[in-house]
Amino acid sequence: MTTAGLVPLPVTAGLPGGHGCVLEQDTTLWAAPGTEHVAHWLRSVLGAVYALPLPPGPAGRGVRLLLDDALAPEAYRLRAGADTGVEITGGSPAGVFWGAQTLRQLLGPDAFRRAPVHPGRAAEVPAVRIEDAPRFRWRGLLLDVARHFMPKDGVLRIVDLMATHKLNVLHLHLTDDQGWRIQIHRHPRLTEAGAWRPRTKLGHRASPLWDERPHGGFYTQDDLREIVAYAAARHVSVVPEIDLPGHSQAAIAAYPELGNTDVVDTAALGVWDTWGISPNVLAPTERVLRFYEEVLEEVLEIFPSPFVHLGGDECPKEQWRASAVAQARIRELGVGDEDGLQAWFMGHFARWLAARGRRMTGWDEILDGGRPLPPGVVVSSWRGYEGGLAAARAGHDVVVCPEQHVYLDHRQAPGDDEPVPLGFVRTVEDVHAFDPAPGELAAYPERILGAQANLWTEVVEDGRRADYQLFPRLAAFAEVVWSADRPDFPARLAAHLPRLAAFGVEHRPAAGPHPWQRRPGLAGRPLPGP
Repeated sequence: MTTAGLVPLPVTAGLPGGHGCVLEQDTTLWAAPGTEHVAHWLRSVLGAVYALPLPPGPAGRGVRLLLDDALAPEAYRLRAGADTGVEITGGSPAGVFWGAQTLRQLLGPDAFRRAPVHPGRAAEVPAVRIEDAPRFRWRGLLLDVARHFMPKDGVLRIVDLMATHKLNVLHLHLTDDQGWRIQIHRHPRLTEAGAWRPRTKLGHRASPLWDERPHGGFYTQDDLREIVAYAAARHVSVVPEIDLPGHSQAAIAAYPELGNTDVVDTAALGVWDTWGISPNVLAPTERVLRFYEEVLEEVLEIFPSPFVHLGGDECPKEQWRASAVAQARIRELGVGDEDGLQAWFMGHFARWLAARGRRMTGWDEILDGGRPLPPGVVVSSWRGYEGGLAAARAGHDVVVCPEQHVYLDHRQAPGDDEPVPLGFVRTVEDVHAFDPAPGELAAYPERILGAQANLWTEVVEDGRRADYQLFPRLAAFAEVVWSADRPDFPARLAAHLPRLAAFGVEHRPAAGPHPWQRRPGLAGRPLPGP
């Protein structure tokens, strides 16, 4: 195995010649203060695969984990050789951990299994010198667990796969019209009623087919604390999303008083069972504000992330236009119209979070409405790059995630074989060519936190389907946000696919889906153009 197989590609990687080193029964693992959790991870992963104890020992020719504050926080150096053993030096524990992930890749596909499959086979590390650091601070993946619930173990597995690819932000989309997935003690019906729908549309919303089985599930607060702690040990931050004021029918189904009761019989609403954008949105009342503040108080207790995503996208205004309560609120606040009302709604929660030391993030619709956003708000630019450019010009930080490029629920090839073919065709090569900072946006490098790939799950019903949609495109995306220069990706990806297979990832083959990955008869929603 040479450095040609590394994904993402390091900044510099050299093969200095000479012999590599072998991890053996007497190989020790020395960890500088602050890197103990990386040592624990190495023992749990590599120790299990190669039946190695990797006991603590002196800083000799075994494996050594060091810190050097002259390096950037996520930067690392890795060197290996017969005379030196393996030495990983990071600018912080995060840098050491990313170096340990590179070491795992250097060992080959067997290192991605959970137990020895070739007893007695040596763990051989080639002689290498690597200097590496990430291109962007925010290297994210959105996982939508609201449309189709993913059990906790599946989320933990996604975290491991993110860490393997040096991704460091899991954006967990916890609430939507089709389900509420986070336990809130003060409002228990959010999960008692809002986490379950009686049936589910099969395919795109225009499909006539239904899965008549009830669908649902939710995470207890301890489940989420476990996910957060598990991710933190792998230097992945979990950003929760609580959607408002649109995408809220599941909450209204649980608590009808949250809706626009003067124009809709909200007591008759259930959790939405189809896709698209529900017309049922939150009422702009003090009661609703207090309710969601109580929700967010519990969210902040679970998630230490400085960022909390509050949606703000795709909020239909028809009910507000018809509501005497909403119209009176517009006049009272002096916000002009329904767009101004939504801007007020989002601004209220941005200030509420800021008062508690957190930063609101939201989809680029939060720029609409003619009202400036409070300082510190982060904009997720999904409708192309324009929202990100407008946000940067206004002094806001940006996470770049345009639908046309990095929505991984979109189809991977033209033709009828793609399962439920949605959206734009975006191949592995397309994702690898994605530019998070093109054109005018490149003039604001200090405002670009990074980029994020999004997996929405309207037609991603389980973990196997998530594997298919994510990989190998997520590997390509991970390289975009880590590596500025990315030559020879096809050859390196070919070396990387056996690692994914050893991990158990059911990725899309380059030649097209396996027969069991297809979904014949389920209509999609193809979009034209690039």
